[in-house]
Amino acid sequence: MSYFLQDRTTKRNFILLAKFFTFLAFIVIVYSVLFHVIMLYEGRNFSWITGFYWTLTVMSTLGFGDITFKTDLGLIFTITVLLSGIVFLLIMLPFTFIRFFYDPWLEAQKKSRAPRELPADISGHIIITNLDPITSKLIEKLGKYNYEYVIVESDIHMALDLHDQGFKVVHGDEDNPETYERLRIHEAAMVVATHDDLMNTNVSFTIREITDKVPIITTADNVHSIDILEFPGNTRVFQFMKMLGESLGLRTFGIDLGTNVIGRFDELLIAESSAMHTPLEGKTLAEIHLREKTGITVVGFWEHGIFEVPTPQTVISSTTVLVMAGTDEQLNRFDKHYAISCVEYSPDAPVLILGGGRVGYAAAETLKARNIPYTIIEKSSSVACDKKDNLIQGDAADKNTLLKAGIKEARSVIITTHNDAMNIYLTFYCRQLRPDIQVISRATAERSASKLHRAGADVVLSYAAMGANRILNLLQPDDVSVFTEGLNVFSKTVHGSLAGKTLADTQIREKTGCSVIAIKSEGRLAVSPDPHIPLNEKDELILICSLDAEKQFLENY
Repeated sequence: MSYFLQDRTTKRNFILLAKFFTFLAFIVIVYSVLFHVIMLYEGRNFSWITGFYWTLTVMSTLGFGDITFKTDLGLIFTITVLLSGIVFLLIMLPFTFIRFFYDPWLEAQKKSRAPRELPADISGHIIITNLDPITSKLIEKLGKYNYEYVIVESDIHMALDLHDQGFKVVHGDEDNPETYERLRIHEAAMVVATHDDLMNTNVSFTIREITDKVPIITTADNVHSIDILEFPGNTRVFQFMKMLGESLGLRTFGIDLGTNVIGRFDELLIAESSAMHTPLEGKTLAEIHLREKTGITVVGFWEHGIFEVPTPQTVISSTTVLVMAGTDEQLNRFDKHYAISCVEYSPDAPVLILGGGRVGYAAAETLKARNIPYTIIEKSSSVACDKKDNLIQGDAADKNTLLKAGIKEARSVIITTHNDAMNIYLTFYCRQLRPDIQVISRATAERSASKLHRAGADVVLSYAAMGANRILNLLQPDDVSVFTEGLNVFSKTVHGSLAGKTLADTQIREKTGCSVIAIKSEGRLAVSPDPHIPLNEKDELILICSLDAEKQFLENY
């Protein structure tokens, strides 16, 4: 009842409903009076209760038949009462009741069920203004690192749906300062806004009306929106589509001599390198003596999207992607020994880019900056008209289009469409046409990565994982760095049980799957440390592994 009396719309509906019942009561009284008049005309007399009883039974079409008129006038009156009862009681009453009372009551029930504010004891939480693939993946990672979060949703039905799915959601308008007050914005650790550029700008200015301290992370679709989004004081503005396209382009054969740096931890670099068409194919780690020749540490292999901890007897295949840790100098030495200059392709061999959207165009710009020829295949005529250089308009799923673009001579193919099902199809199709070609694909949903690897992709980059990792690294820059999906770099001080032991004695890698890639001692960073040097109690270990292996390390050490 308080909802009906407080909300202006429901209050008006409640008044209309009251007027209808008043009118209905007036009709029943008039019919009861006429019932008595006509009965007196026929020479019969009934009580007033009987008059109301007869009127209601006839209007509701029950018509028990125990009281009836005997004259034509009475019968005509009965027909009139019956027809009006059908209209008022059987048609208008249910409709009016549902429209002006039951529906608003259900709406009030929904609004009362949807949370509208956070508890007073919550702090250090992350406020998310839009649920999309990036923030969905971010929420998954926040749960692993025990961060609280809340989603702002203006649509009550969507808010209830998310609430029923188990998400922590609060109903409120993203551009209303009161919403963020109820979300305890002053105690929040970060705000993540991934709407379109217009809404992100609105959200940023709304929050800055309340506080200048909370970090705001936003996304930008248009490069011209970056300056506008930075004006209200956003901490970081990301163009994730452009970043994804650049990352896809950097994975192409012929760029950076085979090694691709994916992250940095102080002076330590984390890099990936494909073994395809290199002297590493078919050999074991023990045979290539990689550490002795270059000083780098191989911390793991990617095999069809699965991260594996290597052993000295692990065989490197053409589909293996090595994950290495070392300094810039050590990576340069690796490039000199194992550069992919032996790859048998012409310098004019193009890279095929399937899809001419923002991701494909960013990949093309990356290749163009490094003088690598490319050809874009785009199906949409409107997109093709905007980008005429090195572009073929056509369907990438058509064999003739791929042959025209030069797939038989191409060194790599980059698949950039936003449809994962299409990407899986194109990956398999290109692999069938050219079994030896390098296939690089984008995955929008994380669950599609394994399917793309199974279809034949050599490299798969997840749009959701990339964005979530970047945001997570900003949230905890001094604790853990997530460079790529499933791979974390973190630091831990040497525990008392490890002091005085050597890395070889501790068997950290064998027991947990974590690799010690550096040791910081007295302010100096020792990359690829000697496994036979004793550990000091104040040393800081730099480790790289999966999240499960990190938990295993914490449990054991």
